[in-house]
Amino acid sequence: MSSVFLIKALQLLLSLAILVVLHELGHFIPAKLFKTKVEKFYLFFDWPFSLFKKKIGDTEYGIGVLPLGGYVKIAGMIDESMDTEHLNKEPEPWEFRSKPAWQRLIIMLGGIAVNIFLGFAIYAMVAFVWGKTVLTNENLPNGFEVAETIKTYGFKDGDKILQVNGEALEDVRDINKFLFLRDVNEVKVEHLNGKQENISVPENIGTIMFENGAIRAFNPYWLPAILDSIVPNSPAYNAGLLKGDRIVKVNGNDVVKWEEFTEEVKANTSQNIDIDIKRGNDIISNSITLNENNQIGVTSLQSINLTPTILKYSFIESINDGFDRAYWELLDYVGQFKYVFTKQGASQLGGFAAIGNLFPAEWNWKNFWETTALLSIILAFMNALPIPALDGGHVMFLMYEVVTGSKPNDKFMEYAQIIGFFLLMALVLFANGNDVVRYLFN
Repeated sequence: MSSVFLIKALQLLLSLAILVVLHELGHFIPAKLFKTKVEKFYLFFDWPFSLFKKKIGDTEYGIGVLPLGGYVKIAGMIDESMDTEHLNKEPEPWEFRSKPAWQRLIIMLGGIAVNIFLGFAIYAMVAFVWGKTVLTNENLPNGFEVAETIKTYGFKDGDKILQVNGEALEDVRDINKFLFLRDVNEVKVEHLNGKQENISVPENIGTIMFENGAIRAFNPYWLPAILDSIVPNSPAYNAGLLKGDRIVKVNGNDVVKWEEFTEEVKANTSQNIDIDIKRGNDIISNSITLNENNQIGVTSLQSINLTPTILKYSFIESINDGFDRAYWELLDYVGQFKYVFTKQGASQLGGFAAIGNLFPAEWNWKNFWETTALLSIILAFMNALPIPALDGGHVMFLMYEVVTGSKPNDKFMEYAQIIGFFLLMALVLFANGNDVVRYLFN
């Protein structure tokens, strides 16, 4: 077992433990407040057995062996346990089914509410303790590398993002998220030549990006055609090229990326090659004679190390930032959910391996808490889906009861829970099956 796998697995288990316990507390506390009997409170599922259990009062507290979530078992409630023996008896006053619809609704919404609040609280804590790491145009001197799919609208390699729909981005990397998930009409950019341009994008730009595999169409970590070093006594050295020179043309063809430069050199059919470089504000033209290996003797940057900007927040500012981030993470997750119902989107679904890979390979508390906050938001949304066996399914039936004044039939509820449970199990198996396929074939 590799250390990376172990670190990610431990982070995942700790994160799930925190989220599950607090989610279930969201059901447990209002149930107790409304004097509803809670028979079990479990972290993870106690099938086929529990690792630990202790009964305190009417409730059995425990840790299960199956780390797929957790649950509270509320007396008189038709849930995923499928324990329906109580339905043959008269309702007891301490049972869930005996409580008014509004109390049952609060009990069922409690878990979702806790997860939303938890996401906000963690993001606020992270902002206050560590601040926020962002990339601005000042941190991105070479701009972005742009996917070919996006270039058709006028974007170019080396572009800097100035505004989206008339507003500057706090973190310019968010351009990918905005195009993919938000309603974007216009992007203002600055090209490498200093010219600024407003570029219109179609309403379905997100779908176009997704179908072309360009979800991250703007890449800040790319190798521009900038010289890192000059080999002594090489053709480039003798021609006066210097470290930091930016190659802009080769044999009259525009060059932006290092790969473009190398391809132009390979395609050159003569002994000489014409190169235009930018040094400061000057353009310098050179005709260079290649050596016997058809090389000029230059090397590129090996990697791009960008220095981010750290934004610091006061306590009050961190609360506002936490709320704002949680709000948009929820809306963005809802927005990307539409892609799940496509052939390509279904293949991208992931199970526990995919969730585990959200965590960093090294233990980092800031990244751990940010990922936990994101998972809390995701858990809130997923639980809110109107699928029987999920909180949202119970809420759907309770809302029906509130509106119509009549409860759904107990038998109907029982069958609905069975159907919902098998739907969820099928989804879990499918998602984790995708993880296995990716591991074996990617």
